[in-house]
Formats: sequence, structure tokens, C-alpha cells
Amino acid sequence: MAGVELVDLTKNYKRGSEVIRALDGVTLNIEGGEFVAVVGRSGSGKTTMLDLLGLLLKPTAGRLIIDGVETTTLSDRERAHMRARKVGFVFQEYNLLSGLNVYENVMLPQRYVKDGEAGKKRALDLIERVGLSDRIKHRPTELSGGQMQRVAIARSMVNRPSLILLDEPTGAVDTETAQQLVDLLKRLNGEEGVTIVLVTHDTDIAGQARRQIRLKDGKVLADEKVREPVPA
Repeated sequence: MAGVELVDLTKNYKRGSEVIRALDGVTLNIEGGEFVAVVGRSGSGKTTMLDLLGLLLKPTAGRLIIDGVETTTLSDRERAHMRARKVGFVFQEYNLLSGLNVYENVMLPQRYVKDGEAGKKRALDLIERVGLSDRIKHRPTELSGGQMQRVAIARSMVNRPSLILLDEPTGAVDTETAQQLVDLLKRLNGEEGVTIVLVTHDTDIAGQARRQIRLKDGKVLADEKVREPVPA
């Protein structure tokens, strides 16, 4: 299980002569196996934090430690290797390849890890666990929004990452489907012990996480921990 530590983490962008501080000295500890929701208005720094956690961006200042590894000192190649092994991503727009079927989309991250038969077995197991065994040969255009997001969740977990990052994963589906997806995430969180960090605007979805972190203007405005997880 990946523990995550942010120490005075800062990310600045330049807009002409102006410096935009998207993340402003954030210090947090996320324990391995936690289910955390990050909330806040547009421009609060949520997506920047997620991209930093996913090693897609380098911080301007501060430290980011994932699973005991100080990531800010890694080379680009080392970051890419760690991202492939340790981090899974789920996005609002699914990001599935239209020319591939469900199984092939779930297997995509295996191109970087190559676990052979174990990877194939893992993919088939995840497809069954997300309830899509009867859609395994279907392409994305033959699936509903909720089904596509289930494929994306299975794909994010195929390499057995210790950290899953989700950017508004329920934003493109209806309320009932959104709840089904969150129930699935809670179940996988319990079964796999994977650390989940979910960015959302939906207060109902955020309220089901074990912990809520609220951002405003790149700073932590509130950090509230629920004592017991909400059952799926």
C-alpha cells in the first residue's frame, strides 16, 4: 500500500510576467489504503495536485514521497518507470482507444510492465470483478458511459499499482451510475488495499470517502477524516 507525503509542495506557472501559484506549499500525509476525496472550486489546485501525485508534473518546490521514494529527485526515466508500476489513472472522459475491445483496453498498461500470462489473468479477473465479462469483446462505442468508466477502472488496476488517481470519474454519468461506480471503487479499495485519491465537484460522492481534503487558491482549506469507511 502506497503512503504519500507532500511536504510544502508548490507548483507555479508563468503567464507572461505574472506567476500563478497553482499549488501553494501544501503539506499532507495520505496513509496507505486510504480513500481520499479532494474537493474545491475550479482553479483551486485539485487537478494540479493530481498531476503532481501522478508524476505527470514536476513541482516548483517542496517534496513528494510515494511509497517511501523521494520522487522529486528522480530522472524522467525513473519517474516514468515508477508511474507505470505504482500509479493508475482514471479520467472523466474514459480515454479508451476506440479501435480496441474491452480486454485490449484493460491490457494497455501491460505494454510497459509485461507480466506475461499473469498480466492476462489479472486483466480477465478485473473485467469480471467490474461486471463486464459479457462485454469483453465489445468496443467502446458499444458500451454505456458507466461501462466505459468500469473499463477505465479495471485498466488503472491491471499493473497492481499501489496508488489510484481519479479525476472527476463520475462527472460524465448519471447519478445512479455514479453511485454504482463509487460502490465499485469502495469495494476494490477494501479488497486490494490500494490507496485512492479522487478529485470531484460532487459533494455526495466526496462524502463517501474516508477523508476529504478541501482546496482553495492552491492551499488546504480543510482536511476532515471520517473515522470509519462507509460500506459499499
